[in-house]
Amino acid sequence: MLLSKFRWLVGLFLAAALIQGAQAQSAIKVGFHAGLTGPAAADGNAALAAAKLAIDQANAQGGVNGRKLELVVEDDQGKPEQAAQVANRLIGAGVRAVVSAAYSAPARAAAPLFQKAQLPYVVAVSAAPEITHAGNYMFRATSVGEVQGRAGAKVVGGTLHKKRVVVLTIKTDFGKTLVAGFKEAAPRFGVEIVKEYEYAPSDRQFGPLIASIKADNPQAIYVTGFYFTGGPLVAQLRSAGITADIVGAESLSPQQFIDIAGPAAEGTVITNVIDWGSQLPDMVEFLKRYETATGAPAAAVAATTHAAVTVLVTALRKARSDEPASIRAALETTQAMTIMGPISFNKLREVKKNFFLSIVRNGKWQSFGVIDDAALLAPPEQ
Repeated sequence: MLLSKFRWLVGLFLAAALIQGAQAQSAIKVGFHAGLTGPAAADGNAALAAAKLAIDQANAQGGVNGRKLELVVEDDQGKPEQAAQVANRLIGAGVRAVVSAAYSAPARAAAPLFQKAQLPYVVAVSAAPEITHAGNYMFRATSVGEVQGRAGAKVVGGTLHKKRVVVLTIKTDFGKTLVAGFKEAAPRFGVEIVKEYEYAPSDRQFGPLIASIKADNPQAIYVTGFYFTGGPLVAQLRSAGITADIVGAESLSPQQFIDIAGPAAEGTVITNVIDWGSQLPDMVEFLKRYETATGAPAAAVAATTHAAVTVLVTALRKARSDEPASIRAALETTQAMTIMGPISFNKLREVKKNFFLSIVRNGKWQSFGVIDDAALLAPPEQ
């Protein structure tokens, strides 16, 4: 009788040990969503490639506390309604945190669902202010537009020493917030905004607008937009004989901008998240590995996504747990070294970081300096 009971207890302990061992070796699931098809597909797939590189790198370093990471990927097609379905699928899949490379509208739709499920949500692309206001599980690894716009004003007035500026705004949330920050900071650097213009994301021909800008005779033009709008716009500005310096944001960083604009892209300066002239081993390795994996140079969305995964992995290691509440608490106080440089979060869980500057020279983006003014780049706290 005693022997049978002893054998039963030994069997119970062995079973428990096996279960615990299996749990210890099971992968930690990290969710990812972006527009992998549809109008956002180029950025979405660039971000996915960067996320995979970051996960592979973490796993090659031993994972998180001896456990591997598994990326669970969903396509939100760039649509808010699809993003809500994606969020519910990721929640049901048992992910412990989520990284998003979605644009603002899909990320806005997904954020409340992840907050309700109490899953840490780290956005790498969306600049919509509603994201971090959705709750304490929301984190942003990219700067909101106002912050980058302020950096742009310093580039125009402080780096290039231009005073008379025309502002061109793409009519999107991102474009409008960039310009709001630019206008806020412009007086600090002696920048006079001569005229403001808006254009639609679907616009590719800018004849009447360019004629007006030529009459304005600015020293610089601050352009918000994406490669598929900025490329044609810059080409047409130069064809019209406009020689003003052109300054933009990280959204012009894809190589496609240079390919579309051609020689007209020369001299364009942007606030960026990639330091193209960096000799730091992590940056050099990332740029090389990314181009090897994709056949294309990395753009801003790839860098911000890689950084978002890196900061999440850092927080997981710090938490020593895959419990979402522990990950969230660790994220709040994590300071991580990423390919964008050191980043951390403020009390609204907005990222604190610097901006690299890039300039087009000989058909390629090259390093042009850095904006590291902490006061100028302070993210919103409420």
